Amino acid sequence: MNFFYVFNGRKLKRYFIIGIAILFSIGVVYVEKDQISVFSYNEPAAIYSVVTDKKVISLTFDISWGEKRAEPILQILQEKGVKKATFFLSSPWSSSHPEIVKKIIDAGYEIGSHGHKHVNYSQLSNEDIRKQIQTAHGILSEMTGKSPNLIRMPNGDFDKRVLQVANDLGYKVIQWDTDSHDWMNKGADNIIQRVVSRAHPGDIVLLHASDSCKQTHLALPTIIDELRTKGYEFATVSEMLQLTEVNGTKVPDQGS
Repeated sequence: MNFFYVFNGRKLKRYFIIGIAILFSIGVVYVEKDQISVFSYNEPAAIYSVVTDKKVISLTFDISWGEKRAEPILQILQEKGVKKATFFLSSPWSSSHPEIVKKIIDAGYEIGSHGHKHVNYSQLSNEDIRKQIQTAHGILSEMTGKSPNLIRMPNGDFDKRVLQVANDLGYKVIQWDTDSHDWMNKGADNIIQRVVSRAHPGDIVLLHASDSCKQTHLALPTIIDELRTKGYEFATVSEMLQLTEVNGTKVPDQGS
């Protein structure tokens, strides 16, 4: 007995295309497997902003050096009635400037860790990463009377290992969505324009109160005024995290 098979040309072409697409997808996944983001639902992630419809914004200030800029910035915040802000303090700086740390605490501002040594933690071993975070934690806890649980890595540098170690130690790694570029010292107008034009609900703004940033205190009053004119209220990072889901930006694992 003879059997005859009749093939539909269009269906055959369709199956062929689908098969090629599947093979291509498998190939892409294989080639890119080492470039998979450090962010996933099952792994710790750095926080860049908060997803919310409320017009709230967090001004954050990193301090790791000097004593000339921090107090003028504190004075401006208080004169402008900004009661909510977050300061990320390096522990060596804090140890050297206890009087300024006390002023930040007395003003009611939130304090997070900026680590111990100001180096790129992604270049350290897991053991050294842990040591840097724990050393800063001990110093800041003793000085402030509270255990910080937010950390901004020195230079904003991290990889998958840094995120995991920080998470294991009970820390959330805080980045930023708006970089004021105040560290570039391009002028107060430039700082103002960058912050005000990029501001959005749930935004975390990177500013500095270290002496190397010479124009932040000049730009800050206008930044505060213009953000308020746009209807923004100020919140600490911790308060923002209570609002809704956080937003992490995909960054390749520097350790792979």
